[in-house]
Amino acid sequence: MDRLFLDANVLFSAAYRPDAGLLQLWRLRNVALCSSRYALEEARINLTDEDQQIRLTKLSGVIQLFDAARRDLPRGISLPEKDSPILLAAIEARATHLLTGDVRHFGQYLGKKIDGIRIVLPGEYLRMRAQAT
Repeated sequence: MDRLFLDANVLFSAAYRPDAGLLQLWRLRNVALCSSRYALEEARINLTDEDQQIRLTKLSGVIQLFDAARRDLPRGISLPEKDSPILLAAIEARATHLLTGDVRHFGQYLGKKIDGIRIVLPGEYLRMRAQAT
């Protein structure tokens, strides 16, 4: 079973429109959706419409939340201060995948594993799952 850690931008994008393509993540079988209070709050702050906020609340109801451990990033990993809690919470969640659209900060790690967590774009993960079935 895959454990998918959802970055704030994935949560934001899923809640932004009622027909968002990323809602497919919530319909997948044999996955556990994980995130953090930090990511959830970042998504919530950036959603300005009340309907979007309601969608985010509903989506978050099935997400397991984890907090970032108080530790350093793994050796050789460099992220901005605001992104470090995302990776650290994914490690704490024992995620198999970190789904992020943040190419600017996570781009150099896309397709790579950090502490056993594969960093991938959400669309790429959905394509991998579609090919596997």
